[in-house]
Formats: sequence, structure tokens, C-alpha cells
Amino acid sequence: MVSFSNELKPFVHQPRKESRREADRESHPKTFPSSTAANPSQSNPSMPPRIPPLPPKAYKSPAPLPPPEAHPLPEETEVEAEKPLKLLKTRVPIIVHEFASAIGLKPFQLISELMRIGLFVSMNQSIAEDVAVTMAKKYGFQLEIRRRGEEGEARRAERREKSPAVDISAKREPRPPIVCVLGHVDHGKTSLLDAIRQTNVASGEAGGITQRIAAYQVEVQGKKITFLDTPGHAAFAKMRQRGADVTDIAILVVAADDGFMPQTDEALKCAQKAGVPVVVAINKIDLKSANVERVKQQMQQRGIAPEDWGGETLCIGISAAQKTHIQELLELLLLQAEMLELKANPEAGAEAVIIESQIDAGTGVVATAIVREGTLSVGTALVCGSQHGRVRSLFDDHGQAIRSATPSTPVRITGWSAAPEVGGIARAEKDEKRARQAAAENALIEKQSREEASAAAHGKSRQDALASLGTESQEKVLRLFIKADVQGSLEAIHLCLDTIHSDKVRLEVLDQSAGLIGKHDVERAHSSGATLLGFNVAYDSGAAALVKNLGIPVIRHEIIYELVDQVREAMVGLLEPEWSENYLGSAQVRQVFQLSKGVVAGCMVTDGRILRDRPIRIRRGRETIFEGRMASLRHLKEDLAELRAGLECGLQVQGFSAFEVQDEIECYELVERRPSL
Repeated sequence: MVSFSNELKPFVHQPRKESRREADRESHPKTFPSSTAANPSQSNPSMPPRIPPLPPKAYKSPAPLPPPEAHPLPEETEVEAEKPLKLLKTRVPIIVHEFASAIGLKPFQLISELMRIGLFVSMNQSIAEDVAVTMAKKYGFQLEIRRRGEEGEARRAERREKSPAVDISAKREPRPPIVCVLGHVDHGKTSLLDAIRQTNVASGEAGGITQRIAAYQVEVQGKKITFLDTPGHAAFAKMRQRGADVTDIAILVVAADDGFMPQTDEALKCAQKAGVPVVVAINKIDLKSANVERVKQQMQQRGIAPEDWGGETLCIGISAAQKTHIQELLELLLLQAEMLELKANPEAGAEAVIIESQIDAGTGVVATAIVREGTLSVGTALVCGSQHGRVRSLFDDHGQAIRSATPSTPVRITGWSAAPEVGGIARAEKDEKRARQAAAENALIEKQSREEASAAAHGKSRQDALASLGTESQEKVLRLFIKADVQGSLEAIHLCLDTIHSDKVRLEVLDQSAGLIGKHDVERAHSSGATLLGFNVAYDSGAAALVKNLGIPVIRHEIIYELVDQVREAMVGLLEPEWSENYLGSAQVRQVFQLSKGVVAGCMVTDGRILRDRPIRIRRGRETIFEGRMASLRHLKEDLAELRAGLECGLQVQGFSAFEVQDEIECYELVERRPSL
């Protein structure tokens, strides 16, 4: 049996060494050389030189963050200042998550950096420009901020930098002229276009007048001409102005029998204001009452003397109904276009002017536009004001699907997020994402502009608001939900409604849009107590039945001035009726009879006539002692409804019996009178 007595030693307390390493060095001096040696590598050449241990690092507590009120920006270090900065372009507003991706950070990392300088923001909030510039410099970027209005010029400058050797003017090619047809209502503008296009549009217009802008394109002698037909009614002044602004040449249609009318003068001013050359077409020369020379005299009085009178204005007499001299008019337009030398660059970025926009059932938002520059193709990303989209399909003026449209071509564009603003410029973007960003930026700026305008127009002090609180609660208000066929019609309706002035009834438009009247519109109108105003629109499926069930007042018409008249009638209907008193006749009490059935006044009808079912007034001298109605009216033994002057009668009055001789009984009627605005 092996004994372990020599190896198992009792535990004896040893004095504590300075460190475990020193204890091992004493027991194994060869393995752990003494630290007091000047150069341990000399005693053992195979060992590498010993590196003395580093002193312990002193850690300091981080400095406290500055208060949130102060926003100190991080200072640039010398190392960061020496690095070359990369150019980074962005637009306002600068959103946190987009800016973080641009400078190569995660959104939470940028948020942490901003919190260190006392800014507490979320991923979808915006930051100030100076903060963004400093943050970009910290991570090696030089920030270039673009604002509204500078974007288009910067983009064009960028394209010029990329291709400095290309002569842009060399790419400009002749384009078809855009011709606008202007004039007074019912002077034959649409009939002229019918004769040119060999169609019959005028017969389908409500009331025989055009109430929207229509665009067509025809081919004459191998050359194309784009036509715009504008409304002639006074309500569509803004649409005429927009048509004149878009076009290159204006045809001023003047009826030979009527001459210059108010809308004719207004259309002429629109063309002159836009700097568009005018070609005068004197229509209806086939009528017996036509007086072409009188029209030319009126032209000279307005400073647009015709060529055959020594002026510079091209003028021709036509008959749209008989299709007389139509070809000569088209040749004049081509001659005028050659003098203008109209050109465009089909390879530039696409730009189009929005003529009309509406919502079609099954198709969605459709905008009618004329391409002004470049070539518009299917799939192009567009931005127009606060709306954007991607061209899903293109249709020409005949309704045929096309793949692309060159300058001066009228097209119908589908694929919009919402109806674009009429008269706006739709521009092509690189992709849909950039179009969406540009639209969001424009929407933000438009919202700020509206808020500032609203604050300036309706700004009230608190005292004024409290003072007017009592009167506003008693004010009559006609609330409207407006639905129209196109956006241009909405503008015309607004212009007409603005002409209605009343101190008794206030007109308030809650919402407006283009498209059919749907169930959602009916429900919203019902919840807000509003009237549905529909111009040249129909009901969507189920909306008509819902209107009938809910009993919502609806005003619908296809002619704008009759629609406005119905709005006036609806405003008058909110007012309390006004009553006037109409004198009928009088009778004088001659004797009073006490009968078992009551007191009867024996009277003589002295003036006019007395009616039993009309109110009466009993006068005693100059004082009115009673007002009421008659209970009975008798002549001899007959009950009568009416007695005329010169006849005697006996009458009883409801609730009155204290008759005296010489009392005057006056008979009258109350007539309801229509109140005025």
C-alpha cells in the first residue's frame, strides 16, 4: 500500500506575495528573468525584447449634453477638413430617412447624431438646412440645396454640362401651329371646326354653346394644324385666356350680321395680351343681313385693320354652314405659321400643357394636353404641380391609342394620381420616384401659400371673432358640393358663383371635383347638410336612388347660366318670406243687433269689397281696437262669401262683440312677396 504522508502536507498560512508573477519568478528564476535587468535579452539572446506594459488608461465621464434650446452644430475636425468633399444634391424639405440614406447612414444613426446636438426628430420629420449642411460635411459631402423654380434651370444646366458639344438649336425642327378659335357665343366657332373636321359637334353641345376646351388636329396640304375650340359664354373667360396663352395663332370668329360683341372684344384682348397674331374669320356671309364692310370698319376702330384696308391683319369672309372659303382660311393659317417659323426639339425632355382634366368611369383620371416640347411616350413619369403619374396610355383626338406624341400634338393622358391643375405644365421626370418627390414638394409649397393667403384674407383678432359670434350663428348659409364634367368647368362655375353677392345668404363651397356623382358624394353632402350641384354630369350606379332616399337637394343642369340661376333661387329659398298687406275694402257699422246666436253688426259696404275668408281690422276713430276674422257674412237671408260696395250686410266676428255704431270694418289680404338677395 502506497503511503501519501510525505506528499500531503498540512495547510500552513504563507505570507502574501506582491503578485503571482513574482512568486513564480522566485521559484523559477530561469523561466521568469528578473525585471531589474537592464536588458533581459542580453542574458537570453533567443528571447525577443520585452515590451514594457502600457500604463492603465484613464477614463473620463462623458460631458453632459447641451440643453435642447441651444442647437450647437458639431465642429469639423482637421482630418475631416482635409478630406475632399463629394457633391450631394437635395431638395427641400430635407427628410431625415432620405437624408440619412444619401450620406450613407442608417436613419437611427442620424437620429442619434442629431440627439447629441439637442435635436429630437423622427424618421419622417424634416431638419433645417444649416443642420443638414453641417452633417453632410461631417460625413464627407458638400450639400447643394435646390428650391422650387431652381429645379428646372438646374436640370437644364446639368444636361448642358453632360453634353457641352451638342448644338441644341440644331435639333429644333418645324412643328405644327397651334390655332385657337375665339369669339362671341353663337358666332360659329364650333361650326367652323365641324366644317374643318367634317364632323357635327355643335349639334351635340348643350344649349348650342361650347362649355369646354376641345383639341383637334387636321392635315392640310400634307401639313398638320392643331385647333383649340374655346367657350364663348362670359362665364368661361378664364378658359378663353388659357386657350390664347397656349396657342401660336388665334382665329377671331365674328358673325357678319352681329359684328363685334362683348365676348368678341374680350377674346381679342386675350389674344393681344398673350402676344398671339390674329386671323379674323367673318362668318355667316351667306345670310341676307350680313354686312362684311361694317365688320371691317369695326376692326379698324379696334386697331386691327384688315390687309385690304391697308392694315396687317389677315381677314377672310367664310360660311361655316355652307363650307365656303374654308380651304382659303386654312391656307392663310399655314402662311402665318411659316412667317412665325415655329420649331421645337423632339429629343428634349417632354413638356405638355394641361388643357382639361376629368375623371372617367372605368378609366380613372384623364387629362387632355398638348405637347409643347420633346416627345411624350407611354411609360413616361410626369409631374404637374402637386400631382404626378406615369403615362399608362395615350389617345389622339380620334380616340385611337398611340405610343408617343410629338410637339403640338393633342393627346389624352391616363395614369395620374389625381386630376392635374388645368393650365399647368406637365414635365417629364427620370422615374416615378422623382416625380412623386417633386409633386410632394410642390404640394407642401402650395399648402403654405394657401395658408398664408387664407390668414391674410380671413385674419381676425380674438375680439372681432367674439363680437361676430352672435351674428354668424343667425346667418343663412347655402353649402354646396360641386361636381362637374371637367376641371375647366369648375373654374367657370366658381367665376359665376363669385358674382352672386348677398348680405343675407352666404355661399360656401365645401368640396369640388370632376367626375360622376357617386354614393360617396351623396353621403358627404347628406352629413354636412349641403346641396349637390352637378354641371353636365350624371349619377353613378346607385347614387340616384340614394339621393331619393335621403332627400338631398340637388341642382343639375347642362347649361351654366341656367345652373347659376337655380343656385340663386336656392339661396332665396333659405330666406324668410316677406309679406305685404293688400287693401280690399271696408264697411261701416250702422246698427247693432242682439240675437240669440250672438251680436250681429248691421253694416253698409262703403268701399271695395268684403270677403268672408279674409282677415279684418276694426277701427274706432283712428284707433284699431281688434284684428281677426269674420264668423259669418249674410245679405238678407243668404250666406255670401263676398259683398261689394253699396250693399247692406250683417256680419259676425270671431272673438269680438262690442260693436258700436260708426265703427269701420276694414278687409285686407296678406300677399307673400319673394325676398331679394
